Amino acid sequence: MPSIDLAFRLTGPAVPVDHGYALYAALSRILPDIHTAKDIGVQPIRGVYSGNGVLHLADFSRLILRLPDEQIQAYLKLAGKRLTVDDHPLSVGVPEVRTLRPVVRLRARLVTIKGFLKEEEFLAAAKRQLEQLGISGQAHIGTRRTFRVRDKQVVGFEMGVSQLTAEESLTLQERGLGGRRKMGCGVFVPGGERSE
Repeated sequence: MPSIDLAFRLTGPAVPVDHGYALYAALSRILPDIHTAKDIGVQPIRGVYSGNGVLHLADFSRLILRLPDEQIQAYLKLAGKRLTVDDHPLSVGVPEVRTLRPVVRLRARLVTIKGFLKEEEFLAAAKRQLEQLGISGQAHIGTRRTFRVRDKQVVGFEMGVSQLTAEESLTLQERGLGGRRKMGCGVFVPGGERSE
């Protein structure tokens, strides 16, 4: 099944920059089935960084779920709900459906691959995952990042993949890389789009 982005307008003052796990927990309270749902990715919320680990929401801030189009109906119930993300209240507005478009360059704000914490080993592991997906694009990693899952710090890297064919681009957007996709990791977007 082809995947789409279901993008809900968000209103509220702010969220923590490190909000992946807290957002997943907030979504789970409304949609408990997300725990077992397959092929779901939750993109990091974009906003305006104001210092002290806080992102202020802006007109472009959205809650974006990447999911197979056959699952849209189950997630529409988020519209009109309130989420609390690490004590930050958010209101979820009406969604729009966005189709994925093939582009030659994709990036992910954070990719985590269990057991691979050093740059060279991580890049080699990421390339193996790309090969398993039939993707021969050029992979490169950027900034090392961490994020919090309960009381643990998880390590990953910003990542880009370029020189993609149209088919490879759509495959990478639909499947992603690494783990924790429901917490904002391994979700690829067109190369020029920033996550914060």
